[in-house]
Amino acid sequence: MSAHRRKPTTRSRHRRPARRRRRLGRTLLVTGCALVALTGGGAWYLYRDLAAGIGSSKALEGAEKSTFGDSNVLLMGLDSRRDQNGEELPEEVLDKLHAGSSDIGGYNANTLMLLRVPGDGGRAKAFSVPRDDFVDIPGHGKGKIKKAYGLAKEKKQGQLAARGVKDVRQLDREGREAGRAAQIETVRNFLRVPLDHFAELNLAGFYHLADALGGVPVCLNRAVKDTYSGADFPAGPQTLDGRQSLAFVRQRHGLERGDLDRTKRQQAFLAGATKKLNSAGTFTDPAKLMKLIGAAKRDVVTDEGWDLLEFVKQAKNLSGGKVQFTTLPIEGFGRNHGEDIIVVDDMKIKRLIAEQIGPEASADAGASGATSSLSASPLAPPSPSASPSSSPDAAPPPPFPSAPKEGGGIPCVD
Repeated sequence: MSAHRRKPTTRSRHRRPARRRRRLGRTLLVTGCALVALTGGGAWYLYRDLAAGIGSSKALEGAEKSTFGDSNVLLMGLDSRRDQNGEELPEEVLDKLHAGSSDIGGYNANTLMLLRVPGDGGRAKAFSVPRDDFVDIPGHGKGKIKKAYGLAKEKKQGQLAARGVKDVRQLDREGREAGRAAQIETVRNFLRVPLDHFAELNLAGFYHLADALGGVPVCLNRAVKDTYSGADFPAGPQTLDGRQSLAFVRQRHGLERGDLDRTKRQQAFLAGATKKLNSAGTFTDPAKLMKLIGAAKRDVVTDEGWDLLEFVKQAKNLSGGKVQFTTLPIEGFGRNHGEDIIVVDDMKIKRLIAEQIGPEASADAGASGATSSLSASPLAPPSPSASPSSSPDAAPPPPFPSAPKEGGGIPCVD
C-alpha cells in the first residue's frame, strides 16, 4: 500500500521558513558569543589554558630578583632530540629537522641569551653568551658554559639510579630540574646578575614556533649552503618556514666565524620572530594565538609562577624593534683536554654587564676601569695572550663588520 503525503497547506509552508530563520538566528547568536569570548573575555581563558599547559620548573625558587620592575630573562635553547618527557622525537619530525637521531643530541644549552626588559618601558637589551665560553661550572670546575645543564642532569640521574629509581620519566624530570638549576647558577655567576625568569626551548621548538607564526623573516648577506644543518638559502630578505628556521639557527659550517656567526643567526631569528609577532597581528588574532599557545605548550618550559599574560603585554612592545642585540666579547680561542674553547675575561664581562643594566650587578663587577662598551661593537677585539688558557697557536677571530645591513627592518647576517 502506498503512502499518501498530505499536501502542505499555505500555513505550514509559511511556518518552515520561520523556523529556519529562528535556527539561523540562534546559530549566529552562538557564533557571535564565541567570537566575543575569544576576542574579549576569552583572553583570560586563553591565559589560563596556557598557564595550565606549559611546562613549569622550580629551578628559580628562592632566587634573588631584580628591582624597580625590571626583568632579567634567561633564554635557553637545548640541543636535544627528545621531547619534554624525555621521549624520542618521531622519525618524521627528525627528518624535517635535519637533526639526525635522538642519540646524537645531548642536553647542552647551545643557545644562551640574557634578555633585559626595563620596568620603565625603555629599550630592551639581549646579550648572547657564546656556548663554548670557558667558565666556572659549580661542582665541576672549568668547562664550556653550555655543558652545565647536561653535566648536572647526568649526575642527578646517576644519584637517583643508585637509590633504586627506575622510572624513566622520573629520572628525566628530576635530572632536567637539576640541569636547569645548574645552568641558571652558572650563567648568574658568570654575568653576576639576578635572574627573574627563564624560558627553555628544545630543538623542535624553533620549528614549531616558526610554523605557528606562519614563517619568520630573516636576511642574509650572502647565499649559503650547508649539508650538515640543511641550510640552503639565497642572499637577501626572505621568510623561513619551520624546517628552514631550524637549519638557519643551527648552521655553523661554512660560516667564517663558526659558532660566533651562529650566535648572530640566533639573534636575527629572535628579531624576526618578534617582528612577525607584531606585524602578523598574532596577539589580536584568536586562531594565530591559539596556534602559538599550542607550540608553547609542546616545547617550552618556564619558571613556576611567571605571569606570562603580563609579559605578553611587554612582548608586544619588544616586537616593535626595541631590542638591542649584543654578543658578549671574547679574548680568543684555545684548547682544553682536546676540546676547542673560547677564552673570556670574566671580570671584563661582569663590568660590561654592570655598565649596561645598571647598579643591580654585583659591586665586584662594578669596579672602575672598564673601557669597552657592549653597544660599541658586537664583539670586542680578541686578545689571545690575555689568558694562560689560550693556545699559542689559536688564531684570533676576524673582526666583525662595523654595522650589519638592513633587510626590510631585519638585520642582515652572514
